[in-house]
Amino acid sequence: MNMASNTGHEDRAPQSLADATRAFAKIGILSFGGPAAQIALMHRTLVEEKAWLTERQYLNALSFCMLLPGPEAMQLATYAGWRLYGVVGGLIAGLLFVLPGAAIMLALAIIYAYLGDVPLVSALFLGIKAAVLVIVIEALLRVAKKALHQPGHWVIAALAFIGIFFLNLPFPLLILLAALYGFFAGRHGAEVPDGPVAARATLTKTLSTVIIWLAIWWLPILLIGALSGEPILAEIGHFFSKLAVVTFGGAYAVLAYMAQDVVNQYGWLSAGAMMDGLGLAETTPGPLILVTEFVGFLSAFGEGGLELGLIGALVTLWATFAPCFLWIFAGAPYIDWIGTQPRLQGALSGITAAVVGVILNLSIWFALHVAFAVVEPKRYGPVILWQPELVTVDWRVIVLAVLSGVLLLRLHWGIVRVLTISALLGLVLTYVA
Repeated sequence: MNMASNTGHEDRAPQSLADATRAFAKIGILSFGGPAAQIALMHRTLVEEKAWLTERQYLNALSFCMLLPGPEAMQLATYAGWRLYGVVGGLIAGLLFVLPGAAIMLALAIIYAYLGDVPLVSALFLGIKAAVLVIVIEALLRVAKKALHQPGHWVIAALAFIGIFFLNLPFPLLILLAALYGFFAGRHGAEVPDGPVAARATLTKTLSTVIIWLAIWWLPILLIGALSGEPILAEIGHFFSKLAVVTFGGAYAVLAYMAQDVVNQYGWLSAGAMMDGLGLAETTPGPLILVTEFVGFLSAFGEGGLELGLIGALVTLWATFAPCFLWIFAGAPYIDWIGTQPRLQGALSGITAAVVGVILNLSIWFALHVAFAVVEPKRYGPVILWQPELVTVDWRVIVLAVLSGVLLLRLHWGIVRVLTISALLGLVLTYVA
C-alpha cells in the first residue's frame, strides 16, 4: 500500500515501488562521508528533487531519529521508505542504505585479517590512524557547534567527559542523566503547530509491532548462541545488541563506548585495530557504524578463522541494524506528534550535549593510544588516569596528524582524499625516515 495516500500528498508519491527502490539504491551507493553528508544527500533526493517528503516531514523525522540510539541516517532512510510504501518500503530503503557498505566492509575486513601484519599494510595504516584521529576531532567540533548553545549544555558536556574519562562511569547512565535534565528543563522556542497533531497508530498496533520485531531481533541471536557451540558468537550478539540500545549520538559516540570495552574488557581487538576499522569505515558507503561489522568479524576470526569470522560479521550486522527497524516501525506513526513536543526536543538537546563530552573522551583516548606505544591506566581512588610512557612516542603519527589537521580543518579537503594522502605518507615515512 502506498503510504503517501494517507498523508495528503498523493502527487508527491513515486510512480511505483520500483521507482522508489532505484532512488534508495542510489542513495545507498553514494552515501559516503558520514551522517552529515548522508542526511544532506537524502534531503536533496527526497525533498528537493523528488518532493516525496515535505520539509517539515523530513525535519520531524530527522529530529526523531536523532533521539534514537543507532545510526540516524539509516533510520531516516528507513522512515522515508515507510512513509512512502509502509513496512516493505522501510525494509527496502533501510537495507539498501546498509548492504553496499556492509559488503565492502566485509571484504576489507577479510583482507585486513590476512594482511594486517604485513609491514607494507602496517605502514599504510600508520597514516590512516593519524588521519582518523583528526576526523574524530573534526566530528567533536561539528557536534559541539551544534549542541552547546546554553550554559547548561556546556556543563552537561563537561560532566559527561569527567564521568567517562576520569571515573569510568557507564555510558548509558550518562546519557540517561543528560536526557532527564533536558526533558525536565524543556526546550524554549519550540515550534508550535497550527492545529493539533495526532499519532497515526493505536497503542495496540504499536505493541504488536514491538513484539514482532523483538522476536525478529533476538530469536536468531539466542538460537545461534545456543546451537553453534561457539561462545564468541553469543558474546558478540549480546554485546552489540546492548550497544544498539544505549549508543545515542551517532557513530563516534558508538565508537567511544565500543572501543574501550572491546579493547580493555573483552580483549577482542587492539586500540590500533579499532582505529584501522574506523579508517576503513570512513572510506565505504553507508553508516559509519559499519565499523561494528569489522570488529565482529575480527573478533570471531581470531577464535576460529574465516568461517567463524563470516558468521560473527553476520551476527554483528543483525544485532546492530535489526533494532533500527524496531525503533522506526514502532515510532514512525508518532513522528509528526513527537516533533511538536518541547520536552522531548529538550531530551534530545541534553543527549547531544553529553555526546560532546563522550567524543572528547574518545579523541584523547585515541590520541594517547595512537601516538604512544605504551599507555597504562593508573587508579587514584575513584579516579583513573591514562598515562603514556613518553619515550614510546611515535613522531611520525604526530607529523601526519598535524598535516591531516591542516588538510581537513583548514583547507577542508574531503575525508577519502586526506585518508589516501596520509596513508601514502605513512608508507614513505616508515621506509625512508
